[in-house]
Amino acid sequence: MFSSFMTNTWIVASIVAAVAGFVGFFVVIRGASFAAHALPLGAFPGAAAASLAGVNPLFGLVAFAGLGVIGISWLSRRGRYEVATALCLITLLGLGALFLSMTSEYSQEVYALLFGEVLGVGNSDLAPVAAISAFSIAVTAALFRPLLLSSVSPDLAKARGVSSRAMELGFLTILALATAMALPVVGALLVFSLMIGPAAAARSLTDRPLLAIFLSAGISLVTVWTAIALSYLSNWPVGFFVGVLGAACYGLGRVSARVRARPSAGVPRIQA
Repeated sequence: MFSSFMTNTWIVASIVAAVAGFVGFFVVIRGASFAAHALPLGAFPGAAAASLAGVNPLFGLVAFAGLGVIGISWLSRRGRYEVATALCLITLLGLGALFLSMTSEYSQEVYALLFGEVLGVGNSDLAPVAAISAFSIAVTAALFRPLLLSSVSPDLAKARGVSSRAMELGFLTILALATAMALPVVGALLVFSLMIGPAAAARSLTDRPLLAIFLSAGISLVTVWTAIALSYLSNWPVGFFVGVLGAACYGLGRVSARVRARPSAGVPRIQA
């Protein structure tokens, strides 16, 4: 489990988990789980395009995630946000079907991007993942206050001169980078579980934004580490364990919130 060939696995998975927990906090408070699901599904055909072009698949993932951001941002100005997200998703999936039809040697890579193949991370992936992670964290930190304000109170943010369009575009850009980076680890079908499960659990445990972010990142790290260990021992996909553990974290968070909110039984009230 801790052999030399697993070094890249632990490094990349830890980076992805930390970024997913950080960004996932804003996904939860903005109610953007559909976008967190649609962007990676729309981005994975970019890996097929990159393979056809002979470049690193990660660059194709980022490029197609960027196309998704532009499409959602542009279409949502003229219609409902959910409809714009769905239209971009089906368009990118259509392009993916076209690219996949041009090659017969991409089936294993498609499976890995859909369901995750963390053991397939190579040395060439470390630098791009680290660079994208650093950029995502830096942009999120720079936009933290206005992004948080526009997420919890759009009217107050508007009154203070915060552009909702700019914050939406910034948030989608961060989300696209984070999801594209996480695809090789947990796969397109389960990347949103790594963002939403730990973040929702942290949100249930505290109302303090900074504490919730650190809790989300911590829970996400523990989830990925446990998933890798279980996958190594059972030879089951990492994505399966990430999904199950993410749902379990959310369930435990909700139970904890209910227990803390329940009034203590048998404690006499002091009358004035």
